[in-house]
Amino acid sequence: RAERGRPRWAAMQSALFIAVPMERGGRRRSEPEDTDKGRMKRTIIKDWKARLSYFLQNSSNSNKRKSKKAGKHRTYFRPSPEEAQLWSEAFDELLANKYGLAAFRAFLKSEFCEENIEFWLACEDFKKTKSPQKLTSKAKKIYNDFIEKEAPKEINIDFQTKNMIAQNIQEATHTCFSVAQKRVYSLMENNSYPRFLESEFYQELCKKAPISRAAQGT
Repeated sequence: RAERGRPRWAAMQSALFIAVPMERGGRRRSEPEDTDKGRMKRTIIKDWKARLSYFLQNSSNSNKRKSKKAGKHRTYFRPSPEEAQLWSEAFDELLANKYGLAAFRAFLKSEFCEENIEFWLACEDFKKTKSPQKLTSKAKKIYNDFIEKEAPKEINIDFQTKNMIAQNIQEATHTCFSVAQKRVYSLMENNSYPRFLESEFYQELCKKAPISRAAQGT
């Protein structure tokens, strides 16, 4: 139970902004406030980094054979503020960057809607499939995972689109999920993406490190 006169903190995993604590009587705290805010910010950033490490490691597993020398170590590099700022110019810029994609995926997980990006990624992989046999098996798996009623990662699309997909996967083609993928993409671009750009973690990535007095010289 929170102390009287002090607000409760929002859950850390879904927090995008940090609440400002108050003293009894409503007076704003000065130095202790900065200390508490700094501690909470470090905790949130640490949690984001843990999520990113997990997603980056999983996403790189399939590419280890192709990138043993260079890609393996480059995967975990934090982007520069300039690179991170490019993600705000277009949603595609974010999705095209490996670190950015992992960051966005972690953000969606914190909002309990990661099925959207997982479905989009599954569709991207599906469209690259060349074998007719694999195309059919992948189509059925995507349908079972994301489309059918009460699927484990069911996405939010209309009944007509679901019926159309159910018919299309009987003779699977690369366009089986095109309509659904476009709608999920639009949903992420217009809703989740703007919230991600306002998130505490993204704002931290865009900040340039302050220049110390020693670096400035006299």
